[in-house]
Amino acid sequence: MSQYFQIHPVNPQLRLIKQAAQIIHGGGIVALPTDSCYALVCHLDDKAAVERLRRIRGIDEKHHLTLLCRDLSEIGVYARVDNKQFRLLKAATPGPFTFILEATRCVPRRLSHPSRKTIGLRVPENCIVEMLLAELQQPLLGTTLILPGDDQPLTDPDMVRERLEKQVDLIVDGGACSFEPTTVIDLSGAEPELVRQGRGDPAVLGL
Repeated sequence: MSQYFQIHPVNPQLRLIKQAAQIIHGGGIVALPTDSCYALVCHLDDKAAVERLRRIRGIDEKHHLTLLCRDLSEIGVYARVDNKQFRLLKAATPGPFTFILEATRCVPRRLSHPSRKTIGLRVPENCIVEMLLAELQQPLLGTTLILPGDDQPLTDPDMVRERLEKQVDLIVDGGACSFEPTTVIDLSGAEPELVRQGRGDPAVLGL
């Protein structure tokens, strides 16, 4: 049975954030709100947790997982970013965008795309996630909370609890989220490419 924390979306309780960080460090899977949909997240370096997250989500190793980062400097640790890419990232972060970039050696090989050596990264604009990332001092690995057989992501914390309380270690109730996932932009090629239109407005990037 999972734990259930009601965390204030604007002024998150530090005590609960610290407990959530401990659960993640201990190999736990957490369902939490973001600036788009609810997401499933786990520790970046915990292979067993990553495999369990994929099983809950019903996805294989070919599916891109996303690194949730604190800021642009942290993105620069895990992805190769040139000046043009940096300007685009700066214009759209924090916010509901996921960017596909060339991964650096800091990214475990099992997490990057097997043929392209790319990784998805984002900087969420959500107080709970921001505070949790600050407490962890490293990115979270995550994916949109769409369960096997569903067409839409889960956005209501009560529904998340009903569907997942026996599968995850912690559910964070930070209020309802959007139905729209992030907008995905591929920056790994010569020109930016819109991969998926979501909550983020691609016009911010001139697309």
